[in-house]
Amino acid sequence: MENPAPETPDPTEALKTENAELKDRVLRLAAEMDNLRKRMEREIADTRSYAITKFARDMLTATDSLSRAMLMLPAEARETADGPMKSLIEGIELTEREMQRLLAVHGVKPIEAEGQKFDPHKHQAMFEVPDPTRPEGTVVQVVQAGYAIGDRVLRPAMVGVAKGGGAAGAPPAGEGHIDKNA
Repeated sequence: MENPAPETPDPTEALKTENAELKDRVLRLAAEMDNLRKRMEREIADTRSYAITKFARDMLTATDSLSRAMLMLPAEARETADGPMKSLIEGIELTEREMQRLLAVHGVKPIEAEGQKFDPHKHQAMFEVPDPTRPEGTVVQVVQAGYAIGDRVLRPAMVGVAKGGGAAGAPPAGEGHIDKNA
C-alpha cells in the first residue's frame, strides 16, 4: 500500500487566511487607537476644567475670610463709617465681589442649598432643626456656602436640615390629622 503524499497547502488559501488575519489586526488596532484618542481628549478636557481645583479651594478660604471680616462689623458701624474706615469697608467688599466674579469666570459656581432637598453629595449636614412646617430633609439654613467646579463638588455646603416635617411638610401624625375610620 502506498502512503498518500502529504497534502500541500494551497498557497492562495494560505494568503487569503493571512490577509484576513492582518485585516482583523488592523481593524482592532484602529479601534484601539480611536479609543485612546477619545480617552486622551477626555483627560485633556478634564485637566483644563479641573486644573485650578486646589487654587480655587485656597481662594474660597480667602473669600470666606473677607466675608467673616464684614460680618464682624456691626451694620450700624458700616452705615455710619466715614473717611479711612469707609474706604477700608468698601475695599473689602470690592475685593470679595471681585474674587467671587473671578471664581465664576473660571467655572467655580456656588451650590444651591437653601430650600433644597438634602443631598449628601453636595451638602454636609451640621445639625438638624425641628420644623414641622418643612418637609423632612430640607435644607433650612446654610452655615457655609458650598461650591462646585464643573460637575465636581469643590466644597460641600455646610447646612442645617429640617427634622420632623412630613414628606410634604405636613405636621406630624396626631396634629391636625382626621381619622377617617371613625
